[in-house]
Amino acid sequence: MRVRASLAFTAAAVTWLAVTVATQGRAPIGRELAVPRHLADGEEYTVPMPVLLDYGRLLLDARWTTQEGAGRPLTKGTGAPLTDPMNPLVFPRAFNRVSGPDSNACSGCHNSPFGLVGGGGDIVANVYVLGQRFDFASFDGNDAMATHGTADERGTATTLQTIANSRITVGMFGAGYIEMLARQMTGELQAARDATSPGTSRRLVASGVDFGALARRPDGSWDTSGVDGLPAPSLQTSGPAQPPSLLVRPFHQAGAVISLRQFTNNAFNHHHGIQSTERFGVDTDPDGDGVANELTRADVTAATLFQATMAVPGRMVPNDRDVEAAVLLGERRFADVGCATCHRPSLALRRRGWIFTEPSPYNPPGNASPSTVTPLAVDLTDRRLPSPRLDVRGGVVNVPAFTDLKLHDITDDGDGNEEPLDMNQAPGSPAFFAGNRRFLTRKLWGTGADGAYFHHGQFTTLREAIEAHGGEARATRAAYRALPADEQDAVVEFLKSLRVLPPGTRSLVVDEYGRPKAWPPRRGGREESR
Repeated sequence: MRVRASLAFTAAAVTWLAVTVATQGRAPIGRELAVPRHLADGEEYTVPMPVLLDYGRLLLDARWTTQEGAGRPLTKGTGAPLTDPMNPLVFPRAFNRVSGPDSNACSGCHNSPFGLVGGGGDIVANVYVLGQRFDFASFDGNDAMATHGTADERGTATTLQTIANSRITVGMFGAGYIEMLARQMTGELQAARDATSPGTSRRLVASGVDFGALARRPDGSWDTSGVDGLPAPSLQTSGPAQPPSLLVRPFHQAGAVISLRQFTNNAFNHHHGIQSTERFGVDTDPDGDGVANELTRADVTAATLFQATMAVPGRMVPNDRDVEAAVLLGERRFADVGCATCHRPSLALRRRGWIFTEPSPYNPPGNASPSTVTPLAVDLTDRRLPSPRLDVRGGVVNVPAFTDLKLHDITDDGDGNEEPLDMNQAPGSPAFFAGNRRFLTRKLWGTGADGAYFHHGQFTTLREAIEAHGGEARATRAAYRALPADEQDAVVEFLKSLRVLPPGTRSLVVDEYGRPKAWPPRRGGREESR
């Protein structure tokens, strides 16, 4: 493993990209390229880390053009060939808001707040998850070809509400810590699995989070019926020889993606038609756009590391005694009514889990893995990375993301919050069309200024989102409703304080002017009780 220890910006590091573009990658006259110079595989180990991260930022901010491979004339957003290759996705079918390609740049959707690349997005930037299994979503009632324009795998005509799951664009702040938590939890779950002998069962607990129980029958086959909070692919098994993976999948709001790298490979193809060599092959052109090697393995590493090293959210608490009191009270009531049962205030990274290694050892096929490439590593607590950052204390990094990384049913029948399709089931299967009611516990750090709430983003206030919690959260919702009005307000005020902070902010807690703030406040020489 190659650990990139030095993050200091030097003159050579700052100017590397400009110089190499000028000397090696200048586009010929008249060429229009967002990225005139790509990293060659292996170069990710030789360029300075600041340059690698800046280059990753460039890739996420690039407005891709057809001259460098934008678009996918002959393939779906899933990577599969079009259902009807005689109708390629070229003008006027090159872009489609539902089935994709749907944007020029990652930052077209991931840009909030402060215009930060990799951030969240307004509801106008919602992604239609699973729409990409269609060639070109047209809703043409005369088109009966399955997954072509409107008919689904069953031949049933779809609507805008049933063709895909409309999901809000989520921010990637602190994503490196989240992936490492998921890896740590997966390792703990798999260790418990491996210690389960035939004819016994074992409780699955990872990072203090209870995932139910796994059992083995006397013949050695696996019984996952008692496992709770993991998606269906993590529970698949076939006799004693194939145990369930028990993978914690921390990305996508229904827990479908294992790593930032998998997320990156998927998204570049789905949204932009930019195909990576590790997913689609070197010197190949499966999408038929006349461009090969659109995104190198080294490019994907840079884009992944940029996302992994983004700053973490913090808190913004104004210097107002009433607001401070409300935030303190609201955090207590948040725990008292049961919100913190799932939205756990923090999860602990142990055993140097804050050293982010790329690629992940849990990556699925189609993504680089430590068995195929030498991993890179970066210390997520390094203060030279974008701030604010988390600290190591007592051999632990506490990650205050307010999640348990489990799936929960938070819907009530007919409340409109369920999804028409289950992305964790085989497309076209009865289970796929049965819909989805289970979502990853939303990471609340940074939620205070989102402005669009719940997985679909259709709620404009935190209060609406709280009130919409059903299913497993009904008792918690009832306890919140039973609070006096001022205490309900205090819970909202607490959630409002969980913010993505302005770029360059060093402290995890600031006042309304961005100045570091001691929290909880000390009054009369003593720290106030929380």
